[in-house]
Amino acid sequence: MRVVVVGCGYVGLELAEQLAERGHAVTGVRRSDAGLDAVEAVGERVDGGEVDAVRADATDPASLDALPDADAVVFAASSGGRGAEAAREVYVDGLRNVIEAYAARSSPPDRLVYTSSTGVYGDHDGAWVDEETPIDPTTEKTRVLAEAERIALETAGDAGIDGTVARFAGLYGPDRYRLERYVEGPVTAGYLNMVHRDDAAGAIRYLLETDRARGEPVVVVDGEPIDKHAFADWLADECGVPRPEKRSKAERIAAGELSAAAERRIRTSKRCSNDRLRALGYEFAYPTFREGYRDAVRSFGGPEE
Repeated sequence: MRVVVVGCGYVGLELAEQLAERGHAVTGVRRSDAGLDAVEAVGERVDGGEVDAVRADATDPASLDALPDADAVVFAASSGGRGAEAAREVYVDGLRNVIEAYAARSSPPDRLVYTSSTGVYGDHDGAWVDEETPIDPTTEKTRVLAEAERIALETAGDAGIDGTVARFAGLYGPDRYRLERYVEGPVTAGYLNMVHRDDAAGAIRYLLETDRARGEPVVVVDGEPIDKHAFADWLADECGVPRPEKRSKAERIAAGELSAAAERRIRTSKRCSNDRLRALGYEFAYPTFREGYRDAVRSFGGPEE
């Protein structure tokens, strides 16, 4: 299988490595020299694996001629944490550009996977959500993500490409454990829905290899959403440091230090279920945060790598 990963960054590089290790051919697409170097480094690590780096930009349609034909395309581009306008340029316009570029070819890909976010669910007051729960985005950025989901499923489908939406929970893993945020505090109340980078990539790899979840969304999250206060206490205990200061949502909002978008995020609360993904047969490398944070806890307080 030839897989093109557009936006081959934090999750995409791990996905490229997992696919190459299993004998698939991968093209990682980046815009910068540093990004291309990172893709090439994956190819050097995988003995005998085929990982190519191609320079292209989803927001520049002319550059997409450089992309090779593929059996599947994974759109994992990032807007770099910028606002809704930048998100629209990448997730909506960029995704549409990629679909149109491939749809115009004599041999378009069979599948597309778009990496979205569980943020599209909005606030459910701590209740459980899954693939059957209607999405209700509450910020400009999550409304953009919801629009991109429609493009991934409907626009791609109209072009004869079966789309899958992978709704990622909060990503963590190497270089993104953010231990200090929780062990130093203060920590604001609310639920954490998380997935380790390796499982985010692993879920996409699994859905492609097993040809599952065509034309539908799949929530990609580990098996234990947890209250942030409980998580912070667990982490502090594991790291052998005092438990951090806690804040309620009301206290954090009353402090008046949040933007309107940040306040909306603080107010949203939900627990995301991975029942569907597990029913499809995916087995997690890190079933909960306890396994996922093991290496981070072990190295806490030690010398920088």
